[in-house]
Amino acid sequence: MAQDTVIDYDLKEIVANLITEDDEPVDNLFSEKQQRLLTEPLYSSWQPVYEETGEPRSFIASSNVGIFTSVYRPPIVPDVFISLDVELQKDWTMKEHRAYFVWEFGKVPDVVVEIVSNTKGGEISQKKNRYAEIDVTYYVVFDPFLALSNEKLRVFERGFGKRYRQREGFDFPEIGLSLRLWKGVFEEWEDEWLRWCDLQGNLILTGNERAEKESQRAALLAEKLRELDVDPNKL
Repeated sequence: MAQDTVIDYDLKEIVANLITEDDEPVDNLFSEKQQRLLTEPLYSSWQPVYEETGEPRSFIASSNVGIFTSVYRPPIVPDVFISLDVELQKDWTMKEHRAYFVWEFGKVPDVVVEIVSNTKGGEISQKKNRYAEIDVTYYVVFDPFLALSNEKLRVFERGFGKRYRQREGFDFPEIGLSLRLWKGVFEEWEDEWLRWCDLQGNLILTGNERAEKESQRAALLAEKLRELDVDPNKL
């Protein structure tokens, strides 16, 4: 018991000295918006459930947060990740709660997304090998400017021997999500974006899209009521 306490104390001391944030992110405007488009809709419009029981599953979707697998190795920082069946701790001030420490959450993320800005990021070399090494199940490479190849979107799945194999589709059955390229306007910027969908291909809506859809539905209902000589304002 005393030995366990010493080990736990030493770990906290080590974690306290780790650099969990450097306050110097440098990215382009498209990538910054794209990262938000891959996280905000999940909190606004998505609720994963256990297939067997239908009960809700907790999850974390984050961008630019370090994943620490060991106190002796530097973290790897994906553009976006999703981790199911984990929860954030309430106390943000504690160092061990300010990054994704695998020993705290008990697992690595399920999906990692890297958005390619240039040829120097190592998305299909060093980063790919590192994610395979730590056993991330799905690794997504979004290459909007075709910096690495003529494929804008590639999805890799972990296979035997901690190696990735490229998937033909962009779906994640165990998670209940898929990905697709979508041309449209996000935050007043029209472009081709990477979007989450359900397994039937329906977009996971942003908070604004969801509010607009509900407003349109309400307006349509009000119009139908007026056709029946019913004043919707008096209901």
